[in-house]
Amino acid sequence: MPAEVEKRTGCHSPTLDSIRMVEDFIRENSGEFKKTALCKELPKQMMYQTFMQIIDYLQESDKIAFDSEGHVCWIYNPEIVKYYNNREDLRIR
Repeated sequence: MPAEVEKRTGCHSPTLDSIRMVEDFIRENSGEFKKTALCKELPKQMMYQTFMQIIDYLQESDKIAFDSEGHVCWIYNPEIVKYYNNREDLRIR
């Protein structure tokens, strides 16, 4: 995000380190926290807007989901992804 847009919106783009920190924390604590509590429990604090950008990205990339009570759950399974990526009958021809 350009600096001028960042100043107007007050929104900071997440860094790769921030995304990885949130991913790791969710993976280790899957299903224990709702969004607000999870943001407060992170090893390093960040702006809530930045945190929400990361949550949106993780949800869009099917790495996390929310249970019926709103707890954040890690759902990404790289072994299943590898399995389906290696299946010849699922290749685009």
